[in-house]
Amino acid sequence: MHEGDKPPLQGLPSSDGMMTVGEVDHARNGFDPTAILTDWDTGTVGRLPDGQLLREYNIVAVDKEIEIAPGIFFPAWTYNGRVPGPSLRAMEGDRIRIHFTNHGSHPHTIHFHGIHPARMDGIPGVGQVEPGESFTYEFDAHPFGCHLYHCHSVPLKRHIHKGLYGAFIVDPDPNRHPEHADVARSRLLGSEENQRWQEFVMVMNGFDTNFDEENEVYAVNTVTHAYANHPIRIERARPVRIYLVNITEFDPVNSLHLHANFFDYYDHGTTLTPTLHTVDTIMQCQAQRGILEFTFADHEPGLYMFHAHQSEFVELGWMGFFEVVE
Repeated sequence: MHEGDKPPLQGLPSSDGMMTVGEVDHARNGFDPTAILTDWDTGTVGRLPDGQLLREYNIVAVDKEIEIAPGIFFPAWTYNGRVPGPSLRAMEGDRIRIHFTNHGSHPHTIHFHGIHPARMDGIPGVGQVEPGESFTYEFDAHPFGCHLYHCHSVPLKRHIHKGLYGAFIVDPDPNRHPEHADVARSRLLGSEENQRWQEFVMVMNGFDTNFDEENEVYAVNTVTHAYANHPIRIERARPVRIYLVNITEFDPVNSLHLHANFFDYYDHGTTLTPTLHTVDTIMQCQAQRGILEFTFADHEPGLYMFHAHQSEFVELGWMGFFEVVE
């Protein structure tokens, strides 16, 4: 080190001034980015008279101030008090029933990316909910893949960038895909094949803190540099699967770059064979999403960076580490 140099963060490679300073109060926020990585909401499970599996979810829209960077607060609109909203997960063919109540200050909807009847589309005039009112969305979960949901009230860019969005994961039914049954079982939450995987959901987002339609803060799962300050622990011998969603407003694309490794990519997660093999960077426009699969089995333990490959995004919050351990 030379005179005047800043010391590196304890236990982490030197950030050279490219990180926010301090910690966000996750308890005050009511959600923790580390927990968001893996806290799948599989709903309350029941059966319809014909035997079809039913999953019921409760989602409430509420206005809430959240801390997105140390000392920086954002007047968010939220699903269930968090940004992103709960990560909903089901299996292909399940009946989905979402009880939505709007306790916010503006009309809101939930629009799901997937296949559903027109009357369940969650747009103005079709499933829009006024403050103090409720609506129930119901449809069958398909196709399988990595999807999302978001508010579709107008102005759309305001309702999205204020925080009304979340991941919607539909696992493939192995019985419907006998030609790729092993792969389908590996994605089916709770199966023996799935348990060997380390799965995480990452929602890339940005925040316009002064409402000039340009983002001042970028993150994965809302809090700047959350996974730099608290790296994501990876067991070296087990494969990794990331459900990646881009919901960044005011920028045409966002991206993820993985250091010292490569991954296979499944665009929208709707295939059981990769759409891209052996890449280390993926770009997504808003609402695009996909599944990344990779392994650190041949790597030495240590900290491996991942980040957006737009340098501005990195410096404004979108960077983290995987901590690979034995």
